[in-house]
Amino acid sequence: MNVPFLNLKTQYTNLKTDIDQAIQNVISDTAFIKGKYVDDFEKEFAEAYGVNHCIGVANGTDAIYIVMKMLGIGTGDEVITVANTWISSSETITQTGAKPVFIDIEPDFYCIDTTRIEEKITSKTKAIVAVHLFGQANQIQKLKELCDKHHLYLIEDCAQSHFSEYNNQYVGTFGIASTFSFYPGKNLGAYGDAGAILTNNDELARKMRMYAAHGSLVKHQHEIEGINSRLDGLQAAILSAKLPHIKQWNNQRIQHAALYTELLKDVKELILPATRANTKHTFHLYVIRTGLRNELQAYLKQHHIETQIHYPVPLPFVKAYQYLNHTPADFPISYQYQSEILSLPMYPELRKEEIEYVVSTIKDFFAKQ
Repeated sequence: MNVPFLNLKTQYTNLKTDIDQAIQNVISDTAFIKGKYVDDFEKEFAEAYGVNHCIGVANGTDAIYIVMKMLGIGTGDEVITVANTWISSSETITQTGAKPVFIDIEPDFYCIDTTRIEEKITSKTKAIVAVHLFGQANQIQKLKELCDKHHLYLIEDCAQSHFSEYNNQYVGTFGIASTFSFYPGKNLGAYGDAGAILTNNDELARKMRMYAAHGSLVKHQHEIEGINSRLDGLQAAILSAKLPHIKQWNNQRIQHAALYTELLKDVKELILPATRANTKHTFHLYVIRTGLRNELQAYLKQHHIETQIHYPVPLPFVKAYQYLNHTPADFPISYQYQSEILSLPMYPELRKEEIEYVVSTIKDFFAKQ
């Protein structure tokens, strides 16, 4: 049996009629840049989250940058974020001219360790970029309290947590703004790069929309210098076709995670993913830990099971941030986990027998140790 890490083709096959029609509509209307389909998706996504504004942009990385830039974050400022995440969460800080300040992760939930934040706040700190990693909600209420106490902006990076919840409230609705990636492999994915920003702040929404469109809300009327970061019509139409299915897909991910956990619970060599109390973990990824990670990954590959590592090197230790001179002692949890974490196959269309095959192969591996 072959078990891919992700199977986008099956999802397309299941929605082929709707997806093909959405693409054909855009082509027929030649609505490739801005226009009806982008407007429709922005309205639908904002309504789904219960917020006032959705600004479609070219990708999730631009989304983070645009938020910070329009909040006035720049040279001489500092922005706090988590050590173990994709580089979009930190490179965008540097792009504004600010300095990224990394915080280690929680041992159990892999999100930013809120107990380590206050000691890193200085007079230069302007914001916290909270990454809801793997589909897991941060301690977002605690983060909001810290930001309110120290007069900081709370920015939520929801690239991996579409419709995850904290105390029955969607993550992405706690801070000044939240950012989303619709990269094809995300829980809600386009067929290319795409992203969005959500906010309830009217003035910030106006500024971000302007900045993403060359500093202009009306063509040729450039109030400021901006950038070109637009959600195109084809991706917007595809996302609109998929959006009605996202909650069902998330529930399927949750069911798959529960099955993995039930079947693997007696494998003493593994640490299985935990879910924070009073939250809805949407399992963009199902991440296990073991001291035999590399050997297990190789064994699974031999048996045609594809896995991935998120992430092989924590950000403070990648070459791009060597200038910060961090040591393993600065981020002990992230440093330890980098050699232990392994992401198993996870997508809504994953079949029960595929999960059972993955589990049986894992058990076979440990039985031979």
